[in-house]
Amino acid sequence: MSPSPATELEPLVESLAAWGLRLRGAFHPTAEDRVPSLADGRAAATLVLIGGEGGSFWPSFAQSPEFGDGQPHPLDRWSQRVISAVAEDCGALALFPFATPPLPFLSWARRAEPSLSPSPLGLMIHPRHGLWHSYRGALCFGERLALPEPLIEASPCESCLERPCLSACPVSAFDGTQYDVAGCASHLATADGADCFAAACQARRACPVGAESRYGPEQARFHMGAFFKARTEAAGSDVSS
Repeated sequence: MSPSPATELEPLVESLAAWGLRLRGAFHPTAEDRVPSLADGRAAATLVLIGGEGGSFWPSFAQSPEFGDGQPHPLDRWSQRVISAVAEDCGALALFPFATPPLPFLSWARRAEPSLSPSPLGLMIHPRHGLWHSYRGALCFGERLALPEPLIEASPCESCLERPCLSACPVSAFDGTQYDVAGCASHLATADGADCFAAACQARRACPVGAESRYGPEQARFHMGAFFKARTEAAGSDVSS
């Protein structure tokens, strides 16, 4: 008899929970999914997505050496250290969304969690956590693990008639099809952008789905600061400080 899904995945769920990370779905990939082979040459038989729901991993990350060492990309480095250790313990290959060249994490996320769908802001919306979730890595197994049937729910955007997310941005950076990244970053460079820095993007906060999963002030400042820093470095003189 094949092992039950609980037997297959429960130890991994427990290992991730120690870091505030969540198992964000899994699937059996095909060649079209472009999942790398394992170090021993075996093809990927199971891919497990790992990430956060709301502020689940924030307490662990905020107390980590990476958070306070002043070096670039602290969250990526923390994710790599933690998820690589979990991968070593369970004999898997760790994969990351910040790899070069980039891996198709958004496509994998849709395969792992079929209820995800694009929101008018371009971010993937979750039926319960709204826009407040993330993917920090994945584990690639050479074995075909038994997986539970994925829960499939309708996109909450389908029944949202008012779409407050599109009217909440003070500089109208979103129109439902495009995101004015430069306009957003320019706004953050002014005193008027303080609210977005302090409590996260106003358009994102306007979405009523998953309000209980919204980032706390410290996490909001961290993510907005990282976005602004990356945009400023990429745009050079396009954005004043």
